[in-house]
Amino acid sequence: MFTAAHHLPISALQHLLFCERQCALIHIERLWAENRLTIEGGLLHRKAHDPRRASGDRRKDVRSVRGLELVSNRLGVFGVADVVEFRTLVAEAAPAASSFMMNHGDAAAIEVTPIEYKRGKPKKHDADLVQLCAQALCLEEMLGMAAGGIARGAIFYGRTRRHLDVELDSSLRAKTEAATRRLHDLIGGGVTPLAKREKKCDRCSLLHLCLPDALRPRKTPVMYLREAVRESLAMA
Repeated sequence: MFTAAHHLPISALQHLLFCERQCALIHIERLWAENRLTIEGGLLHRKAHDPRRASGDRRKDVRSVRGLELVSNRLGVFGVADVVEFRTLVAEAAPAASSFMMNHGDAAAIEVTPIEYKRGKPKKHDADLVQLCAQALCLEEMLGMAAGGIARGAIFYGRTRRHLDVELDSSLRAKTEAATRRLHDLIGGGVTPLAKREKKCDRCSLLHLCLPDALRPRKTPVMYLREAVRESLAMA
């Protein structure tokens, strides 16, 4: 169990899985910079949290809560869910969730679905999925639900204008828990990893602060000679 003083933001999992150096620059060295991608993402999140949109959120047996604060003492993370849908039943049918839901104007929930908003499109890596799963783990703990009580979530991508349904299976849950442990190890260790130039660096708002090109190891004469020999042998 973690105390509140050692909780880390769920959003840091996104940074961690994108680039550990980026994560350390933000959460250890407290550096931040905006670019078009981060600004667009921030605007999308503010729109998702806008309480003025709540009037259109109520459907039969479903209540959507926007900007819901989340926390997990077990994982040591906190954050804000863009949208959480509660499909409701009478309070007696699900007493574990009733007190929480009564605070939000409903009876108890029988199905809980977190929905995360992202500006882009589905990615090749699992950062978005892990962030969504971490929200579900927080909700399960807050609601006193058994592990696996939240079976699925969804991610709305601004570029495609579509929802991606996400199954919160055991594999994703294990990956999420491993990521939270790695996050605490990285931030707790207080050491920023060395820069490594990759293609994804061009999309990073911290590129001019990270300086991966300037910090790359310099080639020694021996390194140049070995590289030249390898190229000659490859052409032979």
